[in-house]
Amino acid sequence: MADPKLYLVRHGQTDWNAQHRFQGQRDIPINATGRGQARRSGETLKSILDDPTALDYVASPLSRARETMEIIRQVLGLPTVGYRTDGRLKEVSYGAWEGYTTHEVKDLIPKERRRRKNDKYNFIPPQGESYAMLLARVLSWLPYVERDTVVVAHGGVIRVLMHHLGGMDPTDAVNLVVPQDRILLWDGETPQWVE
Repeated sequence: MADPKLYLVRHGQTDWNAQHRFQGQRDIPINATGRGQARRSGETLKSILDDPTALDYVASPLSRARETMEIIRQVLGLPTVGYRTDGRLKEVSYGAWEGYTTHEVKDLIPKERRRRKNDKYNFIPPQGESYAMLLARVLSWLPYVERDTVVVAHGGVIRVLMHHLGGMDPTDAVNLVVPQDRILLWDGETPQWVE
């Protein structure tokens, strides 16, 4: 049997995304732009899925992912409550950095920022986790995917899946731009962006 397809969706934009703040596991809601992005993701899925009811739906428990999922399901004509959440799909934790903008980190803690820049995949912010640790967390969820699934999660989750499933070099994967209005389809062979 072929591997299940994964339709990977990054949550819609939040105000912190727009301000370039390290968000991590802080529970920041999506904004009006993010709601529009979620609707577009729903429309994209509606155009490519033969039967939306045949798929599984799972989201990170953070509100920005849950609201994105609920909007997508509404566009697909599905009940907004008919999905699961899984804490293993939460964003990478930036620990003490959460709430700071990228410029503030550059100005306030330049040595740590340089260490992160030199090895972004393995760098652990104070009280946070590395992308390598995030991958271990996500890999504990992956074996339980049994059928084609729409996953609404975070940029970090999608990046580590691109490394693991897509064979992307970890350095390239963690620097990958993950748009909030496109879907990454993993069909068991090659990841591809769907607009």
